[in-house]
Amino acid sequence: MADIKVTLKKSLIGSKKDQIATAHSLGLRKIGDIAVQPDNAMTQGKIKKISHLVAIVEE
Repeated sequence: MADIKVTLKKSLIGSKKDQIATAHSLGLRKIGDIAVQPDNAMTQGKIKKISHLVAIVEE
């Protein structure tokens, strides 16, 4: 199964609490943090929820 590299591009300040929790569950805390996640339905749902804050690269 492929992996997805997720990078936090915008600050979490001012975001809703559930969006902040979603970013933290992906391992993203500060701008520039990179997390490698498996490409599955759960990860895709999390990315969709915070798509305006992150950049995605498929590996």
